Amino acid sequence: MKLIGGVIVGVFACVHALGQTGAISGSVLMGDSLTAIQGVNVYLDQTGLATATNGSGYFKLADVPAGKYTLVFSSVGFKEESRAIEVMPAKSQEVNVVLTESVVALDNVVIITKGSNALKGVPGSVQYISPKELQKFQYTDATRALRLAPGVNMREEDGFGLRPNIGLRGTGVERSAKITLMEDGVLTAPAPYAEASAYYFPTMGRMHAIEILKGSSQIKYGPYTTGGAINFISTPIPESLTAHVRLSAGNFGLRNVHAFAGNSHEHVAYLFETFQYTSAGFKELDNNGNTGFTKSDYLAKVRFNTGAEARRYQSLTIKAAQTSEQSNETYLGLTLDDFNATPYRRYAASQLDNMEATQQQYSLTHDIEFNKQFTLTTTAYATQFKRNWYKLNNVTDSLGTKYALTQVLESPATVNDAYAILTGANSTLSNALSIRANNRDYFARGVQTQLNYHARFGMWKHDAAFGLRVHRDGVDRYQWDDVYAMEEGIMELTQSGTPGTESNRIKTAEALAAYIQYQLGWGKWTIVPGLRYESIQLQEDDYGKTDPDRVGTDMTTLSNSIAAFVPGIGIDYAIEKSTHVFAGVHAGFGPPGVTPDTDAERSINYEAGIRYSKGAALLHATAFVNDYSNLLGTDMTSTGGAGTGDQFNAGEVLTAGLEIQAGYDLCALQPDAPFSIPVVIAYTFTDSRFSNDFDAQYEDWGEVQAGDIFPYQSAHQLNGLIGLSYRKLAANVNVNYISSMRTTPGQGQIDPALLIPARTVIDAGINYTVNPNWCFFANVMNIADTVYLVSDRPAGYRPGLPRTFQAGMKLDF
Repeated sequence: MKLIGGVIVGVFACVHALGQTGAISGSVLMGDSLTAIQGVNVYLDQTGLATATNGSGYFKLADVPAGKYTLVFSSVGFKEESRAIEVMPAKSQEVNVVLTESVVALDNVVIITKGSNALKGVPGSVQYISPKELQKFQYTDATRALRLAPGVNMREEDGFGLRPNIGLRGTGVERSAKITLMEDGVLTAPAPYAEASAYYFPTMGRMHAIEILKGSSQIKYGPYTTGGAINFISTPIPESLTAHVRLSAGNFGLRNVHAFAGNSHEHVAYLFETFQYTSAGFKELDNNGNTGFTKSDYLAKVRFNTGAEARRYQSLTIKAAQTSEQSNETYLGLTLDDFNATPYRRYAASQLDNMEATQQQYSLTHDIEFNKQFTLTTTAYATQFKRNWYKLNNVTDSLGTKYALTQVLESPATVNDAYAILTGANSTLSNALSIRANNRDYFARGVQTQLNYHARFGMWKHDAAFGLRVHRDGVDRYQWDDVYAMEEGIMELTQSGTPGTESNRIKTAEALAAYIQYQLGWGKWTIVPGLRYESIQLQEDDYGKTDPDRVGTDMTTLSNSIAAFVPGIGIDYAIEKSTHVFAGVHAGFGPPGVTPDTDAERSINYEAGIRYSKGAALLHATAFVNDYSNLLGTDMTSTGGAGTGDQFNAGEVLTAGLEIQAGYDLCALQPDAPFSIPVVIAYTFTDSRFSNDFDAQYEDWGEVQAGDIFPYQSAHQLNGLIGLSYRKLAANVNVNYISSMRTTPGQGQIDPALLIPARTVIDAGINYTVNPNWCFFANVMNIADTVYLVSDRPAGYRPGLPRTFQAGMKLDF
């Protein structure tokens, strides 16, 4: 009887308890786009009750004790929102919120998209890689992060992304020299006009988001306007007191620390940040030496501003950053036989190769809002990049015959003595190995300003941007060669070179750029015409190899100048709120070299596409044609040339292609499902062919004929990402396929020695969120440990990154 009574009491207690609880459910959307946001942390402050939104943006908190709470919505890349709610017993209430991307407020930084919510209004092909996308794999390699977007061409080099080779729409990828690279809207290549090769590249691991602009509206972001522009967005100053720490470690001695702290007060705000990245390397030197690197970033931002209610809101933002690198990287690859046998080997003759580099950047940005119609943003900037890449340049055999590295690696059997020295055999001569100190100092400085006008009259919407940039940059080459002998696999210095006796010249560029872009909206139509002007003066003073003191007795001077107008127009039509079609045409331009007979790079570029985004579904498709009347080639060591940096006219090229990005959440048809399975596919087809015959002057192209396929350009690129999220757990798998490509121009059957085979690489990542402030993660790159060839440049065959894993945690305070 007592037992029965106890059961009855227990049942009544449970019923009473259930009667004292309620539930909260709802949806989280982005802006006014109707796009659902998956993975948003939803929790009741000061309690342990939390959940996350599914692929439809839906969430539900059940069995919540009755009472008053603060419901918080937080997600990386979005402004945090909170709602005061009261949970009533035995009742369920619905709370729907709209989150705003954190980048929207960064008007002086985010120059293109204002986040993914604003993509529909841009008449052109634009991609925005959000913080949520970047955190799925914690990528520190920009080439891997940019795989998520179509139309981006890439070639790996060192496996870690220290010096990415990136192009857009078939522009060529070498040293990312044919695209406009920016960080926070400021040119970031060491000398973007005088010598654009990006031996410095923004550190991917500390970036907040990435914008990629292609098409007609990119003329605002020169000087390179054919392929497009990539803007890396650094960590924004937080709106409230925030501290973030991310720690990870992995194989090959990988260690990574990313930390920042900041706050915003009424009239002052600040951010301090560091990023530390190191590895022992995955390649194996014949003498077991280190093949890794250490890279360190430090950054500070301070903003002073008037009160939000000021008659004319103004802000002044100071940014200062420094990046330093020590990497044991080399241009020396392997013979084809050695690559097939031991792909991660490095020859003994590369044991002293080392890149030492330091980059400093400073900017001062002033913003003023005159009224609701006019705003003005002005930035003064300066960058300094110093580097000395000390690397093997040539080898001399026992008979005194000097060979370029490519000669030895292409035919090792015919020059077996030189090959033996590269691999560690004793040298007969004391001058067997020559190492060049590629010592260069770059600078860039300037002032850029943009006046914006916004107005609306009835159904007519007017947005105009007027921009001006005064810029100067240059590079100082002051190089020398040291000579070594090889003894028992160890290189012994036999003669030190005199600085300034190999390459001793200064190249400078002065540029004035201006643009006007007018966006007219009427109903469902948006028309955006624009015009850019570039005036460039280039000069090079060559002191020769016998004047290290630069007296100037034998100095030769070259100069070149160009003035060009670059027009473009884009049209967008909104079929409905979620669906837009667009088309555009614009002129492509690239600065010429310093040689007087070098012309500017010019093209006419066309595109047309459709953009759809609603709920958990998206589709972006763009067809494009780039018709070059003059393509510029560059003499770089990285392409097998002499490394002078001189540009040359490479004739006519026609590039056509298709870009597709599609995504959907497979659980979208079940809005209340507790999990989500997002799938995103990015595909790029590119066909680039020379339209005329010519003899290449510098690069190892040889005799080029009309119809030859452009080298290092894959016809097909496919990237597929699939994820699975359930409450606090999220897992993602990324599959990347790149079709085969030629290493030299040609057509028809490809010689296997001139072929980079197709490859498929799979990455995977998993994240477990303990609470909104604490997360564990683990990532594996190249999970199948696929051995693949990425290049036969600059000297020999080079492998991609083998299976690499890292694990760590993130803490937010």
